[in-house]
Order: sequence, then structure tokens, then C-alpha cells
Amino acid sequence: MQEEMIDSLLPSEMAKKAEQVGVAKANMPFAKTFMLSVLAGSFIALGAVFSTTVTAGSTLPFGVTKLLGGLVFSLGLVLVIAGGAELFTGNNLIIMAWANHKIKTIQVLKNWTLVYAGNLIGAFSMVALMYLSGQYAFGNGVVGANMLAIAKAKCELGFVQAVALGILCNILVCLAVWLSFSARSLTGKIAAIVYPITAFVAAGFEHSIANMYFIPMGILLKQQADADFWTRINNTAQNYTSLTWERFLTGNLLPVTIGNIIGGAVLVGLVYWFVFLKPQQQQQP
Repeated sequence: MQEEMIDSLLPSEMAKKAEQVGVAKANMPFAKTFMLSVLAGSFIALGAVFSTTVTAGSTLPFGVTKLLGGLVFSLGLVLVIAGGAELFTGNNLIIMAWANHKIKTIQVLKNWTLVYAGNLIGAFSMVALMYLSGQYAFGNGVVGANMLAIAKAKCELGFVQAVALGILCNILVCLAVWLSFSARSLTGKIAAIVYPITAFVAAGFEHSIANMYFIPMGILLKQQADADFWTRINNTAQNYTSLTWERFLTGNLLPVTIGNIIGGAVLVGLVYWFVFLKPQQQQQP
């Protein structure tokens, strides 16, 4: 009777729910998974757009600016969770169903590959739309200047550093998804998501799907922005030599993706499986 009065699921119940969700995701039809993945990539990109716009031209202290950017970026995961979209980093948690032998290795790999590809298409679609909209020129070009600065900083990370930042990021992202399993209402899910997502963005951690928007947007501006834009921001494309497709793919996306998998699948998913699901499995006759 007392447990029925609790407004959220207990951790052991959350683990069972995570396992059930993992099984459902792994068995979802191809077309449905793909379309929901494209949506998720677009949703995360919208969070990135919001964050880039809010922090553009900020004269606030560094920490406050990062805090605001993280707070508004959480829109992306709120849309993913509330809208039922498929996000690669969150789907790292289906490893819990795999560890309990509810789904096969090939199902995990197929899901991750398909969702990753769909997220990429969704993010790239938003890059194209945002460029065509001319939103980067808002504020006399400060929005575009911020896009370039963010992309440049990400492309100049070292490989090991990018892996480490990816690990830290997806620990928080998967904890946000994990905490959302405890909530019975949309309000509760949003409350569970906002703090971890704000933390990872404010701390400067690296999210592979968000970077599918951030960096290509910077590369596109470097290659296609007109002379008027560069004049307004008092800069030139020559100052962004690190913004290349090769650097994006091998210097950021690859190591960050590796880090995201380690952080989400291993340090969150497998740890919670071990704590809440493995002992039950061992006790079965």
C-alpha cells in the first residue's frame, strides 16, 4: 500500500522497465526505427540551435553562459523522450536487455547502426535548413560567429580527450534517460532530464549526435558564407583551418562516439544491469 503512494518507480523497477524498453526497441520495425531516428537527430539539432542562439554574443560570466546554454539545450532530449524518438546515445541502454539475454548481439548492432545513421540524416537536414534560413546572420552575425567558435573548439580536441569527454557526456545522458524511467508523468520526465543534460553541456562534454549538427554547421559556414557575413563578424575563413570534414569524422565524431558507447553502455547500462538484474538472474532455478 505504501509503495502504491510513491509517485515514481523504484530503481529495481526502473531496471526492469529499461530492459523491457530495450527489447521493444530491438524488435521495432526497420522503417519505424529509421523515421524516429531521423526525428531524434533533428530534435537534438534543435536543442543545439537553441543553445547556440542563446549564448551568442554573451557578456555574462563564463559559467553562467555555459549554464544557460546547457539549460536550453535540454530541449533536445525532452523532445526525444516526450516524442518517442530514437536517439543513439540513449539507446546505448538497450545493452541491459542484451546482458540479460533478452536480445541478441546482432539486434543491438543493427539498432545502433540504424539509429546512428538516422540521427546523422536528421542532424544534417537541420544543418541545411538552418543555413538556408540565414539564421546564422542574426544579431549582426554573432549567431554565426558562435557556431564557428563552437565547431572550431570541437575540431581541435585531441583524440584521447575527445574519448574522455564522450564518456563523461553519455554517463549524464544515459542517467537522464534512466531517471526518466522513474517518472509516471511528462512533467516528471522533463524534471529528470533537465539537470543531467544541463550539466553535460555546461561542463563542455561531447555528444556525438549533437556534434553531427554543431561541426557540419561550422564547416558549411566556413565554406559557403558570403563576404558580407565575414565583414560583419570581423573575421575570415582562413582562421578556421581546423574545420574540415576529415577532422570532423576522424578527430571528433569517431572518438566521441567511442566514448559515448563506453559511458552509456558500459558505465551506466551494464552497471545498473549488474546491480539490479544480474542477481535476479542468478537466483532463478
